[in-house]
Amino acid sequence: MTRQGDKPDDATTRSPRRSVETVPAFVVTDGGGQSRTDEVVVEQPLEIRLASDPLTTTMRTPGEDHYLAVGFLFAEGVIQTLADVGTVSHCGRTDEPGYGHTLDVVPAGGAKLDWDRVEGARRAGLVSSACGVCGRASIDELLARVPPVPLDIRIPATLVARSPELLAAAQETFARTGGVHAAAALDRAGRIQAVAEDIGRHNAVDKVIGKLLYQSRLPRLNDPEAPILLVVSGRASFEMVQKAATAGFPLLASVSAASSLAIETAQTMGITLAAFVRPGRFTLYTHPDRVLPPAP
Repeated sequence: MTRQGDKPDDATTRSPRRSVETVPAFVVTDGGGQSRTDEVVVEQPLEIRLASDPLTTTMRTPGEDHYLAVGFLFAEGVIQTLADVGTVSHCGRTDEPGYGHTLDVVPAGGAKLDWDRVEGARRAGLVSSACGVCGRASIDELLARVPPVPLDIRIPATLVARSPELLAAAQETFARTGGVHAAAALDRAGRIQAVAEDIGRHNAVDKVIGKLLYQSRLPRLNDPEAPILLVVSGRASFEMVQKAATAGFPLLASVSAASSLAIETAQTMGITLAAFVRPGRFTLYTHPDRVLPPAP
């Protein structure tokens, strides 16, 4: 169990389930085939409850579930600070077969939750990128609850270009399985302030936000030492920009493409959106003046 204000330790953030499993495999080549064992990433459901009321279910890689749940609630606007969180704990007994797949977040006494956002978060659990989102309405709703990121923050181009390399160096599970996404928060010096891996792109970002929330290091909190860049291993979708905006990141870097709604949202929210980021090259779609060119 994790109480309000506490930083979850390894015992509370780990799920009882492993994040990697070993499975039999048969490799086919031109010369024949060979049996072997492979390590694969685990995919299991996690039901997030709010005060025992089912809120959403996400397919995730077990581990750091507390960060995932709290980060999700913050990104969706249900909670405003960590002080809104009372306890976070897995439901049931440890000897039950399904233990570790249901997490209950109990609000702190006196916490004033946005119940409209609770219903919005409940709907968000049922919507995927394939289902579509009402674009302009979603941006307007985000703008109504989150102010745009100030445009006076400058970020070195060299940091943007290096961000996927720094992320890759921290992807331990990906190195073993090749089957997970990742997200990391970087400070101006290129130091990783928080990193997470998960089979879900959004889950990895929620875990990073949850970690920064427990550290009181979210950019939105105006900490001068807070990270300035969020780098993600997948494409930049509306949901990714929404989460970056809620956390207050001035720049979102993606190793893949950006969607049209992601670009529109980033422009409105004051976020510099960099896509197709590679060493020495990337594409800026919004607020390019924030990125400082490399010195000649």
